Amino acid sequence: MDSAPQRRLRAIAGHLLASSDRDPRARLTANPTAGEFVLAQGYSVVLPEKLQTGKWNVYRSAQSPLKLVSRYPEHPDIGTLHDNFEHAVETFRDYRYLGTRIRMDGTVGEYKWMTYGEAGTSRSAIGSGLVYHGIRRAACVGLYFINRPEWLIVDHACSAYSYISVPLYDTLGPDAVQYIVNHASIEVIFCVPQTLSILLSFLSQIPSVRLIVVVGGIDEKMPSVASRTGVEIVTYSKLQSEGHSNLQPFCPPKPEDVATICYTSGTTGTPKGAVLTHKSLIANSVGTSINIKFYPSDVYISYLPLAHIYERVNQIALVYFGVAVGFYQGDNLKLMDDMATLRPTLFSSVPRLYNRIYAGVMNAVKTSGGLRERLFNAAYNAKMQAIANGKNPSPMWDRLVFNKIREKLGGRVRMMTSGASPLSADVMDFLRICFGGQVIEGYGMTETACVISCMDEGDNLTGHVGSPNPACEIKLVDVPEMNYTSDDQPYPRGEICVRGPIVFQGYYKDEVQTREVMDEDGWLHTGDIGLWLPGGRLKIIDRKKNIFKLAQGEYIAPEKIENVYAKCKFVSQCFVYGDSLNSCLVAIVSVDQDILKAWAASEGIKYEDLGHLCADRRARAAVLEDMDALGKQAQLRGFEFVKAVTLVLEPFTLENGILTPTFKIKRPQAKAYFAKAIADMYAEVSKADL
Repeated sequence: MDSAPQRRLRAIAGHLLASSDRDPRARLTANPTAGEFVLAQGYSVVLPEKLQTGKWNVYRSAQSPLKLVSRYPEHPDIGTLHDNFEHAVETFRDYRYLGTRIRMDGTVGEYKWMTYGEAGTSRSAIGSGLVYHGIRRAACVGLYFINRPEWLIVDHACSAYSYISVPLYDTLGPDAVQYIVNHASIEVIFCVPQTLSILLSFLSQIPSVRLIVVVGGIDEKMPSVASRTGVEIVTYSKLQSEGHSNLQPFCPPKPEDVATICYTSGTTGTPKGAVLTHKSLIANSVGTSINIKFYPSDVYISYLPLAHIYERVNQIALVYFGVAVGFYQGDNLKLMDDMATLRPTLFSSVPRLYNRIYAGVMNAVKTSGGLRERLFNAAYNAKMQAIANGKNPSPMWDRLVFNKIREKLGGRVRMMTSGASPLSADVMDFLRICFGGQVIEGYGMTETACVISCMDEGDNLTGHVGSPNPACEIKLVDVPEMNYTSDDQPYPRGEICVRGPIVFQGYYKDEVQTREVMDEDGWLHTGDIGLWLPGGRLKIIDRKKNIFKLAQGEYIAPEKIENVYAKCKFVSQCFVYGDSLNSCLVAIVSVDQDILKAWAASEGIKYEDLGHLCADRRARAAVLEDMDALGKQAQLRGFEFVKAVTLVLEPFTLENGILTPTFKIKRPQAKAYFAKAIADMYAEVSKADL
């Protein structure tokens, strides 16, 4: 008698076409003569959540519908970050790996390279150095400096000797760094001379730290604090030398072991540490590499913060394929110069930078006028039409117009990726037309080891974040209080939930917040609202909570900021607005009319009526100045300050639909009510930035 699993497999097999079919996405079909276990949706397939009673609401990649991937098909023995790097060292030993322009004396020149084999040797020395200093297995090691070759070597050393890496970064502020060091009980911190001075300022408040390693430090200039604090401070070069002289065998981790704790800035309160295993990080890299291929001939520029999961997982995939990684100088203003020298073939960025490139080129085209502007527009429209129709554009347009633009990124970029926040359709089209390569937008978060979904190769539709990573499955859960349901027409909508090997273990030492996002069936609730477009493409449309991202990926809690600005003497009520297509906040301020009148009288400003006074630039500047002062007093972070205000006389009320019965702002309604004012403020800010 057949077993139940055998019957189930036979039923599913009935939906598969013959393997001779060329398109792997087309291998799935609905078999009209059998119970449907898989329903093809183009780039995704839909399955029931439970075989017997489940709703058909779980989406998987059409590339791997019946099993979530977790290992590289060609190398199933790679289960940890250590395995991944060892594979690269053995396979690409003499290939270029880590490049930098910074010389020992601090000057800048051509890129100098370290091979995969040389990096492997340094990794062994640094890891052995930590063992030499008595650092135990599974100890937490902090990395407190920006991108440079040593960052990756230290991370590889942590993997080889079963240490847990914990990135520390300046944008969190020194208070947050101190909190993370204590929360994770960090024993070793790798830093640079600039961040060493910050650590020394609160060294007595971080008792778990035993060793500080200064990258780029000079032995003779290292302070001696061991007698007072028990903390030893050594240079990176000295630790490496100690390790070379006392080489230790690797202490490899298991796939289930913790690889890193990534702290997210959060929106209120203290940072949360997302615990990620080797298995999760490898699974995410495996899933994305099914759709995106790199080669040893590729060159990548590393400037996105390694402390963030986006760049971190990029590096895992790059290592697997043997890609050369060149680092920027450390100054974003010199990034274009670095790219012109490095001439990368791969470029990962965020919408904020892509938007600047777009605005810069388009502004230059407009100011050029005449024949140049007409030629650009003709080339742009011709190439856009060809791409939309799935045809190869004429190379003539590149020679005449676009090759000069491509040179801005070094002239060789064949693939661009975008993440952290949504990329507008206009900018996506611009990048595809002007730079001629593949442009892929993805969606992810720290808690899923990065990529949840990304656009598929050959998909020319814009305005979405693609199909599920083959290493996870996605479902949308109804959010009735926001009127989002799976029965919505024309597209199902709801909160995006993710399950699979990419999902984190939880927040470090925080069961309460872990239970808030992880349900009993293993689904991670992202807090993002999405909908399914035709073809099984995911589109992000909202946030479940009153929390949103700016274009550079920073999370904003508007109510916290509004509470700060509520103390401003001019402010009766305040609505702070931002979205993931813009890099700053703006605000609508319902003014205290008596205070505004008194201010105008003290400044000797004449006005026809209060409406005209609200529109007066001087009045807006005075209100913004006072709000800025309060923001500084409350220690708001730079991106939490509003950059423009609109003053209105009308209060926010129940009657005009802006307030709830409990006097909270209805954000979607307020956004719609003040849509023109918001658009005008962003236009004003954009004009000021040019």
